[in-house]
Amino acid sequence: MSVLVVGMSHQSAPVALLEKLSMDSAVQDSACGKLVAADSLSEAMIISTCNRMEVYTVTNSFHAGVQEVVRVLTQVSDVSEQELRNYLYVRYADAAAEHLMSVTSGLDSMVVGEQQIIGQVRSAYQSASEQGTVGPRIHALAQAALRAGKRVHSETDIDEAGASMVSFAFDQALQRLDAEDLTGKTALVLGAGAMASLAATHAGRLGVKELVLANRTRERAEEAGVATRVVDFSERAAALSDVDLAISATGADNFTIEAADLPAGRDLMLIDLSLPRDIDDAAAAAEGVDLVNIERLSKSLSAADTDVAAGTSPHAQARHIVDEELAAYTSAQRVRDVAPAVSALHRRAADLVECEAARLQHKHPELAGKQLEDVQRALKRVADKLLHEPTVRAKKLAASESSVSSESALQELFGLQLEGSGVSVAVNELPTMTKEA
Repeated sequence: MSVLVVGMSHQSAPVALLEKLSMDSAVQDSACGKLVAADSLSEAMIISTCNRMEVYTVTNSFHAGVQEVVRVLTQVSDVSEQELRNYLYVRYADAAAEHLMSVTSGLDSMVVGEQQIIGQVRSAYQSASEQGTVGPRIHALAQAALRAGKRVHSETDIDEAGASMVSFAFDQALQRLDAEDLTGKTALVLGAGAMASLAATHAGRLGVKELVLANRTRERAEEAGVATRVVDFSERAAALSDVDLAISATGADNFTIEAADLPAGRDLMLIDLSLPRDIDDAAAAAEGVDLVNIERLSKSLSAADTDVAAGTSPHAQARHIVDEELAAYTSAQRVRDVAPAVSALHRRAADLVECEAARLQHKHPELAGKQLEDVQRALKRVADKLLHEPTVRAKKLAASESSVSSESALQELFGLQLEGSGVSVAVNELPTMTKEA
């Protein structure tokens, strides 16, 4: 049984396809239920964010597991299997663990180092746990990934190397406005979720004169010390005539701002923080109107030349932490995997002791009471002492990723040193499977 991840992100798929695969909590719960109902899958967790959709499962068969995940994704998204396979990536076993740790640490994000993904991974894990689709393997991996993410943000300066999606979007907008901040400007914020709240707070920090809010409370804006007024969501188009920029983060099924909504003859900066997209691309064609959205952010970041100084940059330090946490996780999992065999070995020894004691009692009925108990204890001590060395060494070998040659297996497990021979242990990485569909 190994962890399998099948997914796509801004790095592998166009935004339009990611929009089709975007799942709300109800769809995620339904999909996880369908996944664990498959014969080859036993656990499931889905991460669905603005720029990624990833299915984490535990499977007893790599190929059958991939097929089942693709089948379920086809059902919940109405995207054909062929189209999905053109953009999906697959990670298996240790490669799957390394991927989730990198994702949670912000190393695989559109903006390297962004912190929102930690909360999104935690929410995905909690949701799947409440649904009962998380078992011991995904639990262990999720906890290890969250620990890696926390370490990366507390022990490195990765936060300074990359901003959150919201702050990066505002940076892009300010560049296009040729401005250092939003002093003297009025901003319209559409949305009631976390992203809209972050946008309102960030606008306040940039010195915006007034916030016009639709479909959300005033709390975040008031905390930022910004003059605030609220309009009905149905009046958002009319509010565009009074603002210098509009930020939409609703995740609505339909466009919140279209070309027909734009006031004529007014310069306007539009920021779309939603997936599916909130603002129609056609709006950017209007004179004096500019648009920053997730798709354009992705292109800007892809075109940027990221210079990482080997070993000293925040990115390199973060990668080192991920490698450490991955080594600890995989070591613990290998020890966990060998434990059933060790337990079975001890149970087998206990059964043999019991059988030999019964045989001895049958052959020598004069043995009874204290004498028989002494014999049984002696046999058990011999079995325990004989198995202690291979038990310890088996766990040590599993933890260190070691493989032992067949001719030296007995010597290594039982700690034997034969004259003229030595123990030869070849340390190699466990086989991992990385498949790009």
